[in-house]
Amino acid sequence: MFRITNWAAIVFLLLVFACNSSKKAVVNQSLIQNNTTTKKVFLFAGQSNMEGRADADKIPLEDVERLEAVKHRIQFYYNSEPVSPLKVTTGSTYVQKKFSLTNVFGPELFFGIELAEAYPNEEFIFIKRSKGGTSLYGAWNPNWTEEKAALTNELKIPKLYSEFISLSRSVLDSMPKNAYEICGMLWVQGEADTNTKRGLQPSESYGDNLTTLIHSVREEFELPEMPFLLFQVGGGKVVEGMLKVAENDTYVGMIPQSSDKKSKDYYPKNPSPLGHYVTNSMKRIGTEFFSLYQELYVNEYLTK
Repeated sequence: MFRITNWAAIVFLLLVFACNSSKKAVVNQSLIQNNTTTKKVFLFAGQSNMEGRADADKIPLEDVERLEAVKHRIQFYYNSEPVSPLKVTTGSTYVQKKFSLTNVFGPELFFGIELAEAYPNEEFIFIKRSKGGTSLYGAWNPNWTEEKAALTNELKIPKLYSEFISLSRSVLDSMPKNAYEICGMLWVQGEADTNTKRGLQPSESYGDNLTTLIHSVREEFELPEMPFLLFQVGGGKVVEGMLKVAENDTYVGMIPQSSDKKSKDYYPKNPSPLGHYVTNSMKRIGTEFFSLYQELYVNEYLTK
C-alpha cells in the first residue's frame, strides 16, 4: 500500500494539490492508507459491453488462477443475482443463443483482479447494474419520461437508473456508514444513443445527459468529487459528448478507442453485426480502467 513517512510530506502533498487544478489523485485516501476495516466500493453500469459479451471460456488458465487467488476479497452484487465472490457470469438464454456463448464477463473482472493484486490487504464491494441495448437518453436517464422512453423504444424496459440506485442502496444501507467507502464508478454505454434510427436527440444530447447522470450519482451518495471512469464507445455526437464531459470535469477519466487497427487504442471486436469485444479486448478494457484509476486518482503525488 501507499505510505507517507512524515507530516511534512503530507502537508507538502496537500499544498501541491491545492495549487493544481488538473486531474490529480487525492480522492479515496483510505484506499491508500491500508484501512482494512473499510470496504472499498466500486459501482458499474451500462449496456451490453458492461454487462458482458466476452467469452469467459477463452480466459487463459493463468488469469483464471489470478481470479481464484483474489475473488474472495471482492463481494460481487450483479443485477438481481445473489451476492457472490467476483466471478464470470452465465449468459442469459438470449445471450447464449444469439452469441453462442455460455460464460461471459465484463470490465469488472480484470479491473477487480488488478485492484485486488495491487492492494492485497483490502476488501472490496462491486455493485453492477447493466442491460444490453439500452440508452442513456431513455432507460438510464435520471430524468426519465415516457416521451423519452418511447423515442428510444424503451417503454417496456426497466427504469435502469432507478434500479441501479436501488440496488446500490440495498447493499450499502445494510452496512454501517463507516464500514465502506465509495471509491468510484465505471461506465460503458453509448452505442444505443449513437443509433440515429432512434432519432437525433439521444446522440446530440448525450453529453448533457452524461453530465446529469454523473451529477445525480454523486448527489445521491453525497460525493461531489466521486471519480467517474468511462470507456469510449459509440460514435459521432456521443463521443463528442464524452470527450467534452471528460475535459470539463476534473474527476472524470476516459479510456480512448480507435478504429485504426494499427493504433494502441484499437480493441478487436467480434465480427459485424455483433460488434462486441473479444476476450482479450475485454481483459484490456478492465486493465485499462484500473490503470486509469491509478493514474488519475492514486499515484500522482503518492509513492509506495
